[in-house]
Amino acid sequence: MPSVVKKERKMKVVFHQRFYEEYASDPAAAEGRMEAIIEVLGRDFEFLSPSPASEKDLALVHTLDQIERIKRSRHTYEVALFAAGGAIMASQIAWKGEPAFGLIRPPGHHASPDSCWGFCFFNNMAIAVKKLMKEKKITRALILDFDLHFGDGTENAFQGIPEVDYFSPPGAYGQEYVDSIEKRLEQISGYDIFAVSAGFDRHVDDWGGFLETEDYRKIGALVKYYAQKHCEGRRLGILEGGYNHAVLGQNVRAFLEGMKD
Repeated sequence: MPSVVKKERKMKVVFHQRFYEEYASDPAAAEGRMEAIIEVLGRDFEFLSPSPASEKDLALVHTLDQIERIKRSRHTYEVALFAAGGAIMASQIAWKGEPAFGLIRPPGHHASPDSCWGFCFFNNMAIAVKKLMKEKKITRALILDFDLHFGDGTENAFQGIPEVDYFSPPGAYGQEYVDSIEKRLEQISGYDIFAVSAGFDRHVDDWGGFLETEDYRKIGALVKYYAQKHCEGRRLGILEGGYNHAVLGQNVRAFLEGMKD
């Protein structure tokens, strides 16, 4: 009897064509950033296109004043709605048990409920997690942020909500940084989903100068292992920082290869 060859399931990447647009004059919006990632990911991942988030979704985290301020720049606002929608879509896929990555921009982890800075406008991660909680799909969430910069907006969005654990490991080099993440993950349990704000600006050839490409693969593998151990495998990542187009695609791919089934 002939053997049955099991077809490998491709990891889902959420992306929209509008993320190619230069929606602002900052490094996260620079021409070529998305192209650099898409080129390296190639056809090895399944790409899905999100719908824009609704204003009701934004209001799960942000005040009306904050939403109205971003609306003043119509182009930025429109692309930011797709970014939040992409994070929501990735979280919904992860909730169903498949790993997913939101290849989105603008980033979001510096967006607080009533303010924003650092190339961010709406907090994509916080919106996605709060939507899952509102829909009673999850009770507790773990958020790892390995961007070079601390996600003050995400911390502010979940202030006073003990069911959400946000942590951003302090700066360290290479394996020491990876080990610090694993040490923290060894201490946790009882979460419904593991979400990652994935910023790649710690790379040795980016702003931080701390991590090699292989370190991102190791971090992805830790996310997979502990999600399977504590969260029934539910895990997702969404793009935050990372600005050297020459290495960004390889870094994203390494993380996804570590995180995928």
